Amino acid sequence: MKRMHEAFQRSKQHGGALIIYVTAGDPTLDDTVQIVLAAERGGADLVELGVPYIAPTADGPTIQAACRRALSAGATVGGVLDAARRIRERSEIPLVTMTCYNPILVYGLQRYASDAKATGIDGVLVSDLPPDEAEAWLEAAAQHDLGTVFLVAPGNTDRQLRAAIDVTTGFVYIISRPGTTGARADIYEGLRDLVERVKGMAQVPAAVGFGLSTGEQVAEVLAMADGAVVGSAVVNVIAAGNADGALPERVEAKVRELRG
Repeated sequence: MKRMHEAFQRSKQHGGALIIYVTAGDPTLDDTVQIVLAAERGGADLVELGVPYIAPTADGPTIQAACRRALSAGATVGGVLDAARRIRERSEIPLVTMTCYNPILVYGLQRYASDAKATGIDGVLVSDLPPDEAEAWLEAAAQHDLGTVFLVAPGNTDRQLRAAIDVTTGFVYIISRPGTTGARADIYEGLRDLVERVKGMAQVPAAVGFGLSTGEQVAEVLAMADGAVVGSAVVNVIAAGNADGALPERVEAKVRELRG
């Protein structure tokens, strides 16, 4: 968790944290290791490793397709953690796994927390776990010094925001707009107000994701929040595959473009 907080602190020197999401195992877990290292070279401050799931929550068509490709290629929870271990052998970039609750529940909460910590994971975002039902996971994460990341969204009441913020130890993930993930052409008009509400309550960094796809949007978000999360725009690059062996270079170029 310390590595994650330090990254947010360092990122203030260049305007805020750029967080890149990739679906682990797409196109393969070996490729994921190279993709993350390439994203770091391109200017990513943190990376979210998506644990592929047959019914991903809140993900639009781009990431749904990436999950199918990863699962078809043999990705598993254990395989994702092993990829994190291999990344950690070569990099200190903070890693956050993004997962639905069922995969880690089946894997075992204590086992997942222990293995995640051992492989170099810094935090975990469980996309479909309500804060008021998270006691068992919060206990496991705390025992292994894993940062917890919870989602807040447009339309949340102050009570709902407070419930999520109070159990967040990593960073608050602000959903930028109603709906699912996917590259969008504009920024939700109510976003600034939501960010200000969250930052007024939170003692940890606040990052915005869902729908960001350009360097201009990243810059706009970083003018109000501590971090900007980009997923589908990078996953679209990965979707082209790695037949020519140049996928890491294409990812690095895309991240550099987003970093501005």
